Amino acid sequence: MKNILYPLVASAFVTITPFLLTFEKGQDITRGLVDYSIFIFLFFFIFVKENLKKNQVIVLTLLFLILFAIAYCDLKSLLTMKKANSWWYIFLPLLTCVGAVIMVYKIKALSICQILLIALISLFGHAFLLHIFPTQPLLQFPVISAVYSMTPNPDWPRNNLTHEFREKNNATDSVSVTRYYVDTSRSNVVVLVESWGIPMDSAMFAKELALLEGLIKDHGIHFRMYSRTRTAEREDLLDSAWRDSTGRRDSLFMPNRFASLGYKTSFLFGGDSTIQWRYKYIQNIGFQNAIWTDSATDDVTMAVKIDSLLSQPDSIKQFIAWTTHDTRFPISDDPFETEKLYNERLLGTLRAIADLARKHSDVRFIVQGDHEPILSPLEFQRKFYRRWIPFVVLN
Repeated sequence: MKNILYPLVASAFVTITPFLLTFEKGQDITRGLVDYSIFIFLFFFIFVKENLKKNQVIVLTLLFLILFAIAYCDLKSLLTMKKANSWWYIFLPLLTCVGAVIMVYKIKALSICQILLIALISLFGHAFLLHIFPTQPLLQFPVISAVYSMTPNPDWPRNNLTHEFREKNNATDSVSVTRYYVDTSRSNVVVLVESWGIPMDSAMFAKELALLEGLIKDHGIHFRMYSRTRTAEREDLLDSAWRDSTGRRDSLFMPNRFASLGYKTSFLFGGDSTIQWRYKYIQNIGFQNAIWTDSATDDVTMAVKIDSLLSQPDSIKQFIAWTTHDTRFPISDDPFETEKLYNERLLGTLRAIADLARKHSDVRFIVQGDHEPILSPLEFQRKFYRRWIPFVVLN
């Protein structure tokens, strides 16, 4: 059993270590836990060590260099995604690969047939688990990702904003903007609009912003590292993060901070608490009150609930977070029908938010998307910039 367990743990060590170095509290693990190529090559490394007598050192050195190259490809993809460029990171795959070889060096080798059988079972297991846990793959494939990144990409304009576009739309690479705009002198409403991305059609984007005309104090676009609603909810509500005396990361969320200032904190979602597993973390980040509905509830109805909270006669200030529902996918399998319904629902949600902001002009509203329409038909997805979402500050 340890003949399989040791390579599994060693390859997981190589895969997860670089990710943990930039891991933030509340962040989802959205990549594979085990590097498939390293997992299989470690079996071949053990096989060569035990069975090859001639030129063994040369072949083992070659296999180690392959392990290092695969680990470096994975690290490079991770650093590119996180927009990091620290030169010393190059030593990390070297150290993790050495550690992996040390872990498996003394275990007994399997036969070639056994290795191929494990490789096949691993792939089937990965595919099976992907249907059960679609947001958490078991295996990571860095070589395939690296080859894909080097091929011509038809979606290049979606991934690369021009300098002029960034300047015009006040673009920031920050994953969180809420903490820069909350106002501790009055009530605040933080709205996360489901699937609100930046359309590549600038006229459509202007039409969306026009609904908020006269209310906007600041606006722009910012970058989402991960296109997940529950990750966005935590990113947007993160107040501060730090390392304690032992080097461990810790963080404070805005609902906790505002509750300590005497605010009444509430979270609203027009659906069941089990969606996105919100019941597991919403109260843990400081919300005293969570308002759910048994079935899907439209955004206009939820806006009425927020209006009632803001209209309470007492003098207690409110900190309210609301994740909208109307533009939640899937909407339709047909891209034309999807575009029509999406635009109608999004504009309806923005109107409801604008009406709320006009009625409660003394309340600060911070409105932004959680991600672009990632679960829509591909033809419709390609009408949005990838991972960029808008934000507007009202009142």
